[in-house]
This record gives sequence, C-alpha cells and structure tokens, in this order.
Amino acid sequence: MDTLKTIFAAKLLKVKAIKLQPTNPFTWASGWKSPFYCDNRKTLSYPELRSFVKLETARLIMENFPEAEAVAGVATGAIPQGALVADVLALPFVYVRSKPKDHGLENLIEGELRPGMKVIVVEDLISTGGSSLKAVEAIRQNGCEVVGMVAAYTYGFTVAEKAFKEAGVKLLTLTNYEAVVAEALRTGYIKESDVALLNEWRKDPANWKK
Repeated sequence: MDTLKTIFAAKLLKVKAIKLQPTNPFTWASGWKSPFYCDNRKTLSYPELRSFVKLETARLIMENFPEAEAVAGVATGAIPQGALVADVLALPFVYVRSKPKDHGLENLIEGELRPGMKVIVVEDLISTGGSSLKAVEAIRQNGCEVVGMVAAYTYGFTVAEKAFKEAGVKLLTLTNYEAVVAEALRTGYIKESDVALLNEWRKDPANWKK
C-alpha cells in the first residue's frame, strides 16, 4: 500500500480524527448510519500534523498538477488547508461556498479568479463527491479550468468514483478507507471481526443497517 496513505492514516488514528464504532454507529448529516467517522479538521489543532498535511498536499500538487495557477478550497472544511497550501505554492487562493452569500455581493466564489486560469481544488473529505463537484462546476462556470482535486481523505464510495469520472476530474488523496482500516487493524484500534462489518457498510452506505 502507498506509504503516504499508511503514514497519514496512522497520524489520523493517533489524534483520534478517525472514529470507528462498528457497534455504535454515527448518523451523518445525510441521514446515513455509519460505523465510521472522519474528522480531518482535528489536524488543524496539531501544528506538526497541520504542517504534514500542508506540505504533502503541496507536494502532490507540484508533482501531478504543476500547471496549476490558483488554489481553490471547498467551504468550509478545506478553507484553512487550502490557504496554507496556496501559501506554500505562492499561488492565489479562493474558496467556494456551498451556496451564494445571501447579502452583499452574493458571491459563490470568494477571492479573485481570472477567466482562463488553471485551478487545483483542495478538499478535506470525499464521501459521495456531490459538494466537491459542485465547487468544480462553480469554478468552470467562472470560465476557469479545473486541473484536478487533492483531498485529505476519501471513503472510496462507488458513487463518488463514478461522479468524478463523469465530471472529468482527477482526484488524488493523502489517505483512504483501505489504508485507515488496515492501519486500525494492525494497531488494534479495531478487531478482525469489525472489518467485515465495515466493508459491508461501504458497499451500500445509504441502506446499511447495523
């Protein structure tokens, strides 16, 4: 397995940013029941980990999307990391709201993008991919080209993989579901018997019942 994905999975588990509760599921905002919860925002509270995310995200962008001329963070989770990454890369930064502001200039994109700019999108977490790809569409509607997206974590749901493929967006992540589960099992964070339940949930999270 990719070394970066394993290292970052271990770091997330260490600060308890990953919650695995197969026997006591969480309820997501979507209403889905889930034995798994990822809170990447906790990384902001740990300077070394915050720096790790910033530098590794910047590295992925430099290696895979060197043509990027601006960084866009998806509100709200990816605003701080997006800004930190843009600073490392010395690139302009904007962020994309989930919906236009209801007063003032009623902006959907905060900051300045010039038509024709090549934009890399930074996201904190990918579940279905819906909100992330809405941000992509907003940037494209602004006359810019989205060269790709880098996220801290993805659940790797089939629905998200299909949506990104249809949207023509290349997605890279620091870690993913497989790496987190493997590391959680290796370190005793979960038991072998939990893995089957977690995998069953990921096959059809919308209809999963404990």
